Amino acid sequence: MTKEDKVKHWVKLSDENLRVAKDLLKSKHLLQTGFFCHLTIETIFKAYFTQIKDELPPYIHKLARLAQQADFFDDMSDAHKDFIYKLDPFNIEARYPEYKNMLAKSLNFQICENLLQQTQELQLWTKEKILLAK
Repeated sequence: MTKEDKVKHWVKLSDENLRVAKDLLKSKHLLQTGFFCHLTIETIFKAYFTQIKDELPPYIHKLARLAQQADFFDDMSDAHKDFIYKLDPFNIEARYPEYKNMLAKSLNFQICENLLQQTQELQLWTKEKILLAK
């Protein structure tokens, strides 16, 4: 598999995760929407990592660490940085009952709609970085 094939794989996965997040929001599965927003960004960050490093991305899920290891965290706006810190709890806390209920109670449709919008913006920004890095 070439580097280009690997990058395309991660981008395709990110696009699929975004479609699922949109479907989940439409059906009002709010916690799961957040989880798939996180997954969308995680996989697009792994696409960028693969483009830059030409190696397998690390088996980590913390978005800031992924961005740092792909050497583009410092290129991110403060708004993007704030957003990835906001998304991180959806990866871990959404999986464990003691945190899941607390996180779910903090959500409503408008909050998740905003999460989805910011996810789309950050995914697009990262895709543009991938294209520039070719």
